[in-house]
Amino acid sequence: MGFGNVAAERAAIEMTYEGRCTVTELQLVKDPVTKVTGQQRVIALLDEPCAVSQTALRGVTSTDTDNTIDYDAKLFISPDVSIRAGSEINVIQDGMDIRFQQVGKPFRYTTHQEIMLNEVGRA
Repeated sequence: MGFGNVAAERAAIEMTYEGRCTVTELQLVKDPVTKVTGQQRVIALLDEPCAVSQTALRGVTSTDTDNTIDYDAKLFISPDVSIRAGSEINVIQDGMDIRFQQVGKPFRYTTHQEIMLNEVGRA
């Protein structure tokens, strides 16, 4: 396979997608009972093939009452899907189930897109 064959390059990249993700985003939703419109998290993508790779591990921050884990990751996903800034992305990959907050806008290539993510959790 040589460079310049977008279909073959995309297929090769997508073969590395070992994870599945669900993306939720804030949308305006009208309550059918009260007729009040408010923001709610709505599933935008369900069980989408993807891959996630850790980019920076800052470690654990400890206080008297809490231990916080903070690290950055990069999501690799099809260029055909649309993920809005501010979305929450839950990835299941390699036995891990991680909820990320999207921190960057997607960067699209013809073969894939990359999205910088941030996961903050409790140890």
